Amino acid sequence: MLVAAKACLTSEKVYLADYLGVVPYELALNLQQRLVQARAEGDIPDVVLLLQHPPVFTIGRFRGEEDIVNIPDGIEVFPTNRGGSITYHGPGQLIGYPILNLKENVLGVREYIWKLEEVIINLLLGFGIRGQRMAKYPSGVWVGKEKICSVGIHVSHYITTHGFALNVNTDLRYFKYIKPCGLKNTVMTSISKLLGYPVEVEAIIESWLQSFSEIFGLKRETGVFLPGEEGIIV
Repeated sequence: MLVAAKACLTSEKVYLADYLGVVPYELALNLQQRLVQARAEGDIPDVVLLLQHPPVFTIGRFRGEEDIVNIPDGIEVFPTNRGGSITYHGPGQLIGYPILNLKENVLGVREYIWKLEEVIINLLLGFGIRGQRMAKYPSGVWVGKEKICSVGIHVSHYITTHGFALNVNTDLRYFKYIKPCGLKNTVMTSISKLLGYPVEVEAIIESWLQSFSEIFGLKRETGVFLPGEEGIIV
């Protein structure tokens, strides 16, 4: 699989990406770690993992437990090394984990987060939804006073992990069990809630990829096996 991935390494800036369906959080975390190693060794170009998770709560590196209100039985809580506080992941939410080399892309951390947010803002415009950043909050995308997308990343030796969570058709009731992103009285929203009809995650994948390619100035390559997880093709 390494040989196939190396074939994509050219002078042109490219990335690998595809939608992997519903993936348990721990499996996705392990896959990120394998891809980080392969990216650091130059075996693969930049990668974006797009997926959904079964219901799970994740806690940031420096805070999160204090923002738990009441976690339901049977739902796992994972500590992570990303920034931010506690958040919820579940079906109906588009999760994106870019494994990018910031140095090769000439990006600082703040600019990288800005671009991730811009990808979402650009995507939302296609639905007639005006997303925005909130100056008093460090990251994420809002629609009015409601938050629609959370961003939390980790960077080590210029390579990124974790990423964003966009509420597409999410059961928003789960956010009542926590203070999302550590923000008191924050109301979460979704694309489906704002439009008044259901939108499936799979329906926005291509639009997200087009927006990402445009904002980051990268070309997507397809049909390449990645090291790390048998059966996953991007």
